Amino acid sequence: MAVDFKKHLSVLASPNWWWSWFMIILGCALLAAGYVLFISPYNIVPGGVYGAGIVLHNIFPSIQVGTFGYMFDSVLLILAFIIFGPRFGSKTVVAALLTPGLMNLFTNLVYPTQEAKEALDPSQMLGGILDMSDHLMLTTIVGAVVLGVGVGLVVKQQATTGGTDIVAMIIQKYCHISFSTSVLIADSAVVLSGLAVIGFGIGIEEADPNGWQLSFYSLVAIYVSSRILAFMLDGASYDRILFIITSHHNEEFRRYILEEMDRSGTYIKTSGMYTGADKEMIFLVVPRRELPKVQRAIKEYDPQAFMVVANAYNTFGEGFKPMPEKHELENM
Repeated sequence: MAVDFKKHLSVLASPNWWWSWFMIILGCALLAAGYVLFISPYNIVPGGVYGAGIVLHNIFPSIQVGTFGYMFDSVLLILAFIIFGPRFGSKTVVAALLTPGLMNLFTNLVYPTQEAKEALDPSQMLGGILDMSDHLMLTTIVGAVVLGVGVGLVVKQQATTGGTDIVAMIIQKYCHISFSTSVLIADSAVVLSGLAVIGFGIGIEEADPNGWQLSFYSLVAIYVSSRILAFMLDGASYDRILFIITSHHNEEFRRYILEEMDRSGTYIKTSGMYTGADKEMIFLVVPRRELPKVQRAIKEYDPQAFMVVANAYNTFGEGFKPMPEKHELENM
């Protein structure tokens, strides 16, 4: 396969290429820190290859979670290249291999002895100052937030951390299941393995009688991290998209939008599928706080109107956010 050197040189010549790599490294560091400080010591299994690493570390405590991450990611990357071809860029390869290395580095830094590393004892981590054994819900939420931010920083630079994404792509290809469902299947398998090993003691000598409860914390971690990731990628849905279908042109409602709300909208000519009657649909974007005003106005001026409300994750243009610069678009 021919290599497009001009493309690679243009990327390196970009004044913001270093920022993209910095954000990837920062994201990997946050992801590694989230696991080492808040997730792994408490046997919370939030899916993914590192969740599988936590499960296997309970069976083989002499092997660190990051090392299992190396094992999984290396095999999955090779498998992905064989099945899908060179679809994964250098950023994904670096992120997939950097994260487990940082996890092992942080583990060696925060635990004083080999025995403490094998036990992942939070009471010995950093001298016990971060021991949150009595606050599992708090450490689950904090850890999940850190994981979500870390993954979000990496994904925003058009890369992934490998692992579950690759497994999901393989499941999608050969089982003809949607990507999101494939991710759910892969993560669910990891969580169930955690329930079997950590919860019921399968494959380990001593099991915590309350270990099965950790699976519920794992589900909380998966949900919180996914919400944080969605926020990182799409932003907060502060704006609302309104599709308002009216039976006639209402001049009072038009003046209300233009003069009272100081907004504007777009008329779209439509016709009813059942009646065939001509109608007008108003396309309107408003901040979330202004939605009740529009609803009250519609009820007053056209009670028979039909309105659909949807979230707008990003709104650019006059009255909203300015259009992003070219280098910002490249990293979105």
